[in-house]
Amino acid sequence: VQLQASGGGLVQPGGSLRLSCAASGSTLDYFAIGWFRQAPGKEREGVACISRNDHMSYYSDSVKGRFTISRDNAMNTVYLQMNNLKPEDTAKYYCAPSKVPYGGCEPLYDSWGQGTLVTVSS
Repeated sequence: VQLQASGGGLVQPGGSLRLSCAASGSTLDYFAIGWFRQAPGKEREGVACISRNDHMSYYSDSVKGRFTISRDNAMNTVYLQMNNLKPEDTAKYYCAPSKVPYGGCEPLYDSWGQGTLVTVSS
């Protein structure tokens, strides 16, 4: 499956963005999907993952209560609603197939698309 992330941009602290992850080449409902981010000079981290059937999700402590992951399998799309954004949320965000989010958010493969850049700054 090929995934394309979009929706990034420049936003002021406290603002909101919604990222979209569109699938092609396969149907999205075969996979748990995660949103991962990488800031300059830092390792990539999993911020939110959602199971195939939307019954299970996981959020990192850094985004819990502010970000919401959701999926619309009919539209072959996964979303990440980001509210109350902080400067430390600045990063390139990627979506990718993930492991089942029992207690974490880890990628299924080490393969990444272009990502979408989120910059939080006044």
